[in-house]
Amino acid sequence: MSLLIFSSCGIINIRKSGGNIDRYNNYTEDLEASRIQFAELPQAESSFAAESSSAAAIDLELDRRIDQIAQENSKELFVNGFTILIYSGVDREKAFDIRNEAYSEFPQTQTYMEYQQPRYLVKVGRFVNKIEALATYEKMNTVFSSARIIKDRFLKFNEEKKEEVNIENVER
Repeated sequence: MSLLIFSSCGIINIRKSGGNIDRYNNYTEDLEASRIQFAELPQAESSFAAESSSAAAIDLELDRRIDQIAQENSKELFVNGFTILIYSGVDREKAFDIRNEAYSEFPQTQTYMEYQQPRYLVKVGRFVNKIEALATYEKMNTVFSSARIIKDRFLKFNEEKKEEVNIENVER
């Protein structure tokens, strides 16, 4: 019986399909008859005078729109930006201690303390972009390991003094 099984295995010859590259070497197909033919388009003549007058009209429209946007933005009382939060908690004394430590460690940066019931927030700096806040964040993170960059809204004008609130790194 075992001889029959071994002999039957030798009879079966398995061939792999494909691999016959020579069969496709000389294959060609002409699709020229099925392609759509388009007529040549006439060349448009360019006039620089017309382009400059239309460009001037567009420039005037853009200037008018930019002035309109600037006027709308000047009416806005708040600026969206970023700040670095170095403390958030309910302990008032700890908030004051952290604020004082931030004053002493980093005298060049502005430190703010806010109370949002039921917690105290100690924030450092006011930045327009998150990238601008990263440099100060790297310094703060060495002393305050729980520091993080958060979104915040700042008053554009101080209501009591009617002068702009200082926003760091705006001139960069």
